Amino acid sequence: MAYDAYDPRIDSLVMETRTYWDPELANLPETDKVWLARALHDEPQKAAKIHYERSHTGFTREITVTVADVERLYQERVGG
Repeated sequence: MAYDAYDPRIDSLVMETRTYWDPELANLPETDKVWLARALHDEPQKAAKIHYERSHTGFTREITVTVADVERLYQERVGG
C-alpha cells in the first residue's frame, strides 16, 4: 500500500514527524524554516508532498516542503 497522500485515518496514528526541504529552498533562513515546517505539520492536508512511513507504534509523517508550499504559506501570512 502506498502512503503518499494525506489520509486522515493514517494521520490520526502519527507518532513522529519529519520535515525535508526541496533543494531550491536551501537558502531559506532557519527562522522561516521553523514556522513553515510547523504550519505544514499543523495542517498536513495542505502539504504538496506528504508520505507516511509505517513504524512499530504507528506512522511517521514525512513532509517535503516545496516551493509551492512556501509561496502559499507566505501569501497566507501576508494576505491573511
